[in-house]
Amino acid sequence: MNWTLSFEPFFSPTTLGFLLVPVALFVLASLIMRKRGAWVRLIAAAALALALFNPVVMQEERDPLKSVVAIVVDRSQSQTIDGRDAQTDRTLANIQEKLARFPEFEARVVELTQQAGASGTQTRLFETLNNALRDVPPSRVGGAIMITDGQVHDVPGENFEFPAPLHALITGREGEIDRRVRFEQAPRFGLVNNPLYMTYRVLGAEGETGSVNVRVSINGEPITTESADIGEESALEILVPNAGRNIVELEVDPVPGELTDTNNRTIALVDGIRENLRVLLVSGEPHAGERTWRNLLKSDTSVDLVHFTILRPPERQDGTPISELSLIAFPTRELFVEKIGDFDLIIFDRYQHRDVLPLLYYDYIAEYVQNGGALLVAAGPEYAGEDSISRTPLFPALPGQPTGGVIEEPFRPELTDLGKRHPVTRDLEGAMASPPEWSRWFRLIQIANPQGDVVMQGANNPLLLLSRIGEGRVGMLLSDQGWLWARGFEGGGPYAALYRRVAHWLMKEPELEEERLTAAGDGMTLSIRRQTMADNAEHAEIITPGGETRRVTLAKEKEGLFTAQLDVSEIGLYRIANGNLNTLAHVGPVNAPEFADMISTTSILQPTVENTYGIATRIENAVPDLIPIRNVANASTENRLALKPTGDTVLRSVRSIPLFAGFAGLGILLLAMGAMWYREGR
Repeated sequence: MNWTLSFEPFFSPTTLGFLLVPVALFVLASLIMRKRGAWVRLIAAAALALALFNPVVMQEERDPLKSVVAIVVDRSQSQTIDGRDAQTDRTLANIQEKLARFPEFEARVVELTQQAGASGTQTRLFETLNNALRDVPPSRVGGAIMITDGQVHDVPGENFEFPAPLHALITGREGEIDRRVRFEQAPRFGLVNNPLYMTYRVLGAEGETGSVNVRVSINGEPITTESADIGEESALEILVPNAGRNIVELEVDPVPGELTDTNNRTIALVDGIRENLRVLLVSGEPHAGERTWRNLLKSDTSVDLVHFTILRPPERQDGTPISELSLIAFPTRELFVEKIGDFDLIIFDRYQHRDVLPLLYYDYIAEYVQNGGALLVAAGPEYAGEDSISRTPLFPALPGQPTGGVIEEPFRPELTDLGKRHPVTRDLEGAMASPPEWSRWFRLIQIANPQGDVVMQGANNPLLLLSRIGEGRVGMLLSDQGWLWARGFEGGGPYAALYRRVAHWLMKEPELEEERLTAAGDGMTLSIRRQTMADNAEHAEIITPGGETRRVTLAKEKEGLFTAQLDVSEIGLYRIANGNLNTLAHVGPVNAPEFADMISTTSILQPTVENTYGIATRIENAVPDLIPIRNVANASTENRLALKPTGDTVLRSVRSIPLFAGFAGLGILLLAMGAMWYREGR
């Protein structure tokens, strides 16, 4: 209970001045001239002034407030190794139990998980501490206790100020050892099938020297084993195998008694970039759709196009030698013998056998396909005629042999059941409507015994075939009417998407593979994507960075596509398997600071906590006691942690007692006035 004196005057300061200043001057003059009764006049004037100022005694009832003690618990991934999580749990329970003995303290526990950090990959305890005490006045902060392994990534500088002691209780063991490997220089991009130069460094356990073996893998496939000197920067040369994302992984063997092997692996993400794809387009004769292929391929910046058109109709036979029929000689030997392997795709657009290409060259083309090349046949009526290329040594590489029939009637191209699942045709705009929302075609070449996947049909006959021949691929479009879509006839159709996907599937674009398993990390979410021609994709097996195996069900998103998303808590490399397919995905930033150094230490936090009169100490053997003390300077030791109680209170009630109110005040005032009148009357 507190007593205070205050004044609640009846008049404003101006009015009081007008009333009291003349009285004060009169009393002062009496005192100076030493008039009789001057002191009585002074007492009477003082009584009048007190009455007008109305003194009030305030009686306040206050309750003391508690000091807030923040307990910041490090739950980052490095705190899960070597029993640190159990050590943390025991310490937290012990601190809470000891704080409960002191009613003047309020414990506020806040836990930092990996996702709670500002970047999601760092142990940012000071940011968490500031957020925990954001609503607490500095005078009420009793202290802070951090339970961590000491690997903190947001330690403030020398200007850090904290209104109470900050203590760090360090988990882990004294004398820990850890071997790790990291990339020093890792380019983000590289040309496919071209050398890429990188550097890395192996950091050994304390005092370790010599050399170690470093295993190199790309996309989970072992590539080579390198020898690296510990502590020295080492060079690495690899070949980028695929377009798109590639994961280069380095791994070293653990040493006996090592803290963890989590950072014995490191990865680099390299985006493979294809050099310009080389396409050879041979048009057998001018026709309405000839420039459709040319314009589309020329507009693709990733394609280098070589285009030849044979302008002389076959029915014109005047004996002119072929070598004299063009301004520029058709370099058949150079294209189809010497440099045929330099092309990623060969397109025969309404081409028929003539004397331009010797029969032996067709055999070279068939061999080119068998060895991994790509061939696309855009067929017209000539494919069903006597000069069809199906009657050449190329026929083993063709997925369909003509019957000789040509359907000349309007039809609307449609996707087959396989086409609705195949990545080339699955998402074509307008395909899922019935009938499809695109224009009609008017000619279709009939074939027998189609091989491969029939993904489009028309008039109950195959229209688009995609087939694998040996190690290569062959596509066959059995109509020359695709230009109707390009010209916008009856609204047109998705010719650009269809032609481009067919060409890129033939050139083995990974995104268009029928059977493909991919995965990627987005924040702390693992996304899995499975393309398949099967009815279902069953389950995916996931191996976490810590070695735990999990199973997730892949849900059908659309025909031929199954996906799953999984929230994870570990940063690192995940291995995913589905059927006979395997892939890798990295969740979180590559080579996150959390794994750069996982040895527990007091040295990182020691300078900062000492500036607040706190300490950093290991809790391997015992947890220090807590003591409340107002003078916290040099009060903390390894066996006790000083906390500062607050002097703040909260007001519960107030009682006012006027000193000159009622009969008591009136009596005092009358007594003073009466004494003055009596003295003046003598």
